[in-house]
Amino acid sequence: MTVQYDLHHHGDAEVGPGLVDLAVNVRTGTPPHWLRERLAASLDDVAAYPDAARAIAALAARHDRPGDEVVPTAGGAEAFVLLARALRPRHAVVVHPQFTEPEAALVAAGHAVDRVVLDGDLRLDPAAVPESADLVVVGNPTNPTSVRHPAAVLARLARPGRTLVVDEAFIDTAPGEPDALAGRRDLPGLVVLRSLTKTWGLAGLRVGYALAPAGLAEGLRAAAPKWSVSTPALVALEACSSPAARAEADEAARALAADRAHLVAALARVEGIEVRATPAASFVLARTPGRADVREALRARGLAVRRGDTFPGLDTEHVRIAVRAPEITDRLVAALAETL
Repeated sequence: MTVQYDLHHHGDAEVGPGLVDLAVNVRTGTPPHWLRERLAASLDDVAAYPDAARAIAALAARHDRPGDEVVPTAGGAEAFVLLARALRPRHAVVVHPQFTEPEAALVAAGHAVDRVVLDGDLRLDPAAVPESADLVVVGNPTNPTSVRHPAAVLARLARPGRTLVVDEAFIDTAPGEPDALAGRRDLPGLVVLRSLTKTWGLAGLRVGYALAPAGLAEGLRAAAPKWSVSTPALVALEACSSPAARAEADEAARALAADRAHLVAALARVEGIEVRATPAASFVLARTPGRADVREALRARGLAVRRGDTFPGLDTEHVRIAVRAPEITDRLVAALAETL
């Protein structure tokens, strides 16, 4: 029997009044005050049409590549839609479990999609991707598994005649952005997608960008509605590309690593729950063998976690847990212990 997955379900659907949010991966306490001030000041310019020049220049400088290889987008989700519109793949492959919007966008644009579903330690073996694939989409670190694939492994997927899309929405959740491919211009057909949503708390503003070879970048721009990225979003792209902002993101990533270690250690002490793979991002994928009721039981205790069964390759025994401060983690773990 073919399992049907709700590709349009996301963590925001899990949260609600009175619930502690462990379902959405946006960093708490964001956006910071200095960024709020920059965004507020940008409202003075909203009577004019958006001008992306300064944001593109800042992103190009950050990643040491020409401006014609930079495409601002209205969040990472728009980038997947633009790719689905701009490309005509003969054999599209999406590596799962991962963020479901890439497949949803491809299907909506009329493309057939094959899945490569990872199991076990949830690490990618490039040999699992068919040679015939001319479009491959993979997340790094991957949502919801929290696995960070080595850059050398992902590079083995690149080849002439293939578009390799690497979603790096969570790459800045580790100091120094290890295994990032955003600066690589030597890999044929490489497209890297980034988002400011998670680290900077801008989910409601929709801020992201794509890095791609100039010809493909031009195709993405042609597929986008005119002025799809707002003036405040462009200001955020410029502001968060500065050396000071990047240093702040690194500091936040170091604090996150400590909070994640606390979460993983606490979960290890609870009988009946296992952490899948080795988490490297701002969330942890957990499994409760034989128990499909854990998410609802936690919800009854005022704690919202992300269901796992909407991700191809996962089921109702899986939940994704956002990394939070130790006191929130301790409350979660106590509730898990009672439930299990």
